[in-house]
Amino acid sequence: MVKRMKILIVDDEPLVRIALSRACKTRGHEIIEASGGEEGLDLWIQEQPDLIFLDVLMPDMNGPKVIEKVSHQNRGKIILMSAYTGGYDLKKAQSVGADVFIPKPFDDVFEIIKVAESLFEEAGNKRNS
Repeated sequence: MVKRMKILIVDDEPLVRIALSRACKTRGHEIIEASGGEEGLDLWIQEQPDLIFLDVLMPDMNGPKVIEKVSHQNRGKIILMSAYTGGYDLKKAQSVGADVFIPKPFDDVFEIIKVAESLFEEAGNKRNS
């Protein structure tokens, strides 16, 4: 069983937040939600989540700009998401500070949660070794 995570979901699309939130909650994780980059940045700094689902394109502040404004010690693991995959892939996402890139729409939200949990477990195992 994966350790319970505090997860921040930052996306301007309510349906994406709802889907991720429900799936995470069924796995026992604590969820914090933000509907835009500014709110997400504030919550990220205050709550210091273990993992962040972060949309690339949002009206007030885009995902890469949010990442840029968060200090390295408060990072957590970052999953960057976007329906606009033309300019983003794993390499580009990693270049802005994300750990994983996931295109939207999702085929299987529970598969995304598994990716998040493995990312978190990997980080824990590296710290403990």
